[in-house]
Amino acid sequence: MKRDAKGMIEPMSNEKRRRQAKSSLDEARLRQQAIGVKLRQMFDDVVAEPVPDEFLDILRRADAKTTGEG
Repeated sequence: MKRDAKGMIEPMSNEKRRRQAKSSLDEARLRQQAIGVKLRQMFDDVVAEPVPDEFLDILRRADAKTTGEG
């Protein structure tokens, strides 16, 4: 912040406010983009994992009960 001869703080110009606001928005967008990339990577890793046999057995038993086989 600049001070004038009287020691008072000069008001920030509208242009400077706009630049700071744009800079803040740009930073927020970059953060959101980085978070999105990381979430997609994590989701892809989870989707690529095989389904555990125990879970498949539970699903088979549940399906058998609903179809009347078990």
